[in-house]
Amino acid sequence: MYCSFYGFTEKPFVVTPDPRYVFLSKNHREAFAHLLYGIDNYAGFIELTGEVGTGKTTMLRTLLSQLAEEHYRLALIFNPSLSTAELLALICREFGLTCDNCSSAELLGTLYRFLLQENIAGRMVVLVIDEAQNLSPEVMEQVRLISNLETERNKLIQIVLAGQPELGALLERPELRQLNQRITVRYHLRPMDFDDTCAYIAHRLDVSGGRGAVAFANGALKHLYRATHGIPRLVNIIADRALLVGYAEGSRQITSRMMAQAISEIGGERRLFRGRNRLFSAVGIAVCVLVVVSLIFLAGKGQRAGETPASGAVGSDAALVRKLATISEVESGRQALNAVLAPWGARAVSALAASPNLRTLRAAVGNQAISVSHIAGSLGLLRRLDLPVVLEVTLPKGGGRLLALTGVDGERLLVTSPAGGSVALTPAELERIWTGRAYVVWRNPLQLALPLTPGARGSDVERLQRYLNRAGVYTGQATGRYDRTTEEAIRHFQEANGLPEDGRVGEQTLTFLVRTGEGSTFPSLVKPVRGTRL
Repeated sequence: MYCSFYGFTEKPFVVTPDPRYVFLSKNHREAFAHLLYGIDNYAGFIELTGEVGTGKTTMLRTLLSQLAEEHYRLALIFNPSLSTAELLALICREFGLTCDNCSSAELLGTLYRFLLQENIAGRMVVLVIDEAQNLSPEVMEQVRLISNLETERNKLIQIVLAGQPELGALLERPELRQLNQRITVRYHLRPMDFDDTCAYIAHRLDVSGGRGAVAFANGALKHLYRATHGIPRLVNIIADRALLVGYAEGSRQITSRMMAQAISEIGGERRLFRGRNRLFSAVGIAVCVLVVVSLIFLAGKGQRAGETPASGAVGSDAALVRKLATISEVESGRQALNAVLAPWGARAVSALAASPNLRTLRAAVGNQAISVSHIAGSLGLLRRLDLPVVLEVTLPKGGGRLLALTGVDGERLLVTSPAGGSVALTPAELERIWTGRAYVVWRNPLQLALPLTPGARGSDVERLQRYLNRAGVYTGQATGRYDRTTEEAIRHFQEANGLPEDGRVGEQTLTFLVRTGEGSTFPSLVKPVRGTRL
């Protein structure tokens, strides 16, 4: 209805999941990092909870899209109100396994053979169950039994349980204590803060072709945030109604008064505030009503004229994105990889064999005594790591590119430009395009078989303990046994560096450990050091 008036190619605030509209707020990035960390470090079970409308399903779909098919086998089960046999059959079907009229035992056997085949082929199997709060305790117990399928070294399947906060209460039931104890990575997804809510709106307007065609006044954005508490689904519903109000009045600026009217109209539709959403309790509704009444009363006091439109994503990041769009994903990967290889004195690569991912980057580096690993998290995590890294970024109209983060200049971050040289971005500008995933190029003197977990024994554990001693992280003996003392040392190190505190040594923890022990000889974002040629 209003698309042609505003110049949109499509409605910007539809509530259906569309990967082009994915926006990762600070909280979503953190959740994404926990999910990736748990999967890549063989956590076995991962729990993701969040209120209705906070973006859990979008987060899960984004996660699955980031896991390359050549390394993973993926299945997503949605709203599983099923019996034990029905869930097993659905899981097998999602993995492409056929077993008509099979019993539960036969289905489990079919699944086990599939998992062994994938393990031999070097692929990780990931099962994601959304709306898991709807599972019965009996079905939950079956999920636990599936997780028992393992080899001597690793779990054969990684299981993500996602759902509303009721999932946590379900897992606390006494009969599910064995399952609850196996969940080593947990994250509760919170709503967006005000800054992320503003950036979310600007992002969706950009994707729909509306950059500059419509502006939300600062006051309007504040009212929207107060009414929605930063819950993406509610932001979409009210922002869509506000655009309709603006269209009816022939205005391309959404004022505070228009937003107040949209909130009032939507608030009258009780289904928005009904159901499981605790944030919109009876007290919350009463407060919203008072706010709306006050806004309508104040609307005539200067709000209609002279309001400052909210600033969109116009700046160094926008110029950089335009340049990135002129090169291919593969070429962006080659350029970014060479930018982080240079400080190590490593040989530059002439081309990548395929789209950039961990496998193709490792293959491109070749045998140069250089390791490539990936981490996920926040810009704060990268600054603590203090190494040049390759960043995955997304373009507004879809598609991915790679950038190199090569330095820090005060509060600004220096990234490579396809036109040559560096571009200085603020953290907010970089966060608008960064997916939260990065690749680290570094020298790894340990070459351990990861992950190393409590209870492990052997020469790898002994070498780890000796290295921890030299790094000042561990004061025990190099016994070759991953005992409680070793686990506690790792947990303390993880806590000090802002890493998930699981007491295990995976790629991310090992990267930080080696960085600590070899810090003076490593390149740095703050004070770049050129390493000797390898």
